[in-house]
Amino acid sequence: MPRRFIPLTEVSEILDISAAQAYALVRSGELPAIKVGGRGQWRVETSELESYIARMYAQTRDVVATRGEQPPQEPPG
Repeated sequence: MPRRFIPLTEVSEILDISAAQAYALVRSGELPAIKVGGRGQWRVETSELESYIARMYAQTRDVVATRGEQPPQEPPG
């Protein structure tokens, strides 16, 4: 059974961002999360993370369409 909640460290790994950036997403409300346990550790519901990723894809599509920009190309590798 897949896990329902994941820690911010895992969120940062999935999104390939720093732990501070993941915390900033939570703090700003862009990525809903809850605090659990006696030490108040942050957890993100996997469905919320998937929704955030979908919103970022939509936002990127809008920016590209509005500005006529081309999405960045991956460097040859």
